[in-house]
Amino acid sequence: MSRKPIIAGNWKMNKTHVEAIRFVEELRNRLEPSVYATRQVVVCPPFTSLRSVQTVIDSDELEIELGAQNVHWEESGAYTGEVSPGMLTALRVRYVIVGHSERREYFFETDEMVNNKLKAAFAGGLIPIMSAPRS
Repeated sequence: MSRKPIIAGNWKMNKTHVEAIRFVEELRNRLEPSVYATRQVVVCPPFTSLRSVQTVIDSDELEIELGAQNVHWEESGAYTGEVSPGMLTALRVRYVIVGHSERREYFFETDEMVNNKLKAAFAGGLIPIMSAPRS
């Protein structure tokens, strides 16, 4: 079984849900069908746009996968603003970015935290996109 290279777009803290819908529709119109035969295309919008993007992907039966920009290692609890693996899989998110250099730098995520997120992603059925720490 050969793996396809992944092309993942991390949208950072950009695009409202309406802009996200338009962007995915434009992406659909710009990518040739042959791209999907050789590459896995993943979009990682902000959390506020996940449901909107998921709806477009599903309703238009796009060959684009949905990814999240972060995940918490706990499934539930008093973690204001965090998102659990179960919340993501309920939206049919398949991929999640873990260990991004910006999370490490600006939010002081440690290797231990990243490891906990990786374990939670795998346990939750998500495919982590692991970012290596900056040297």
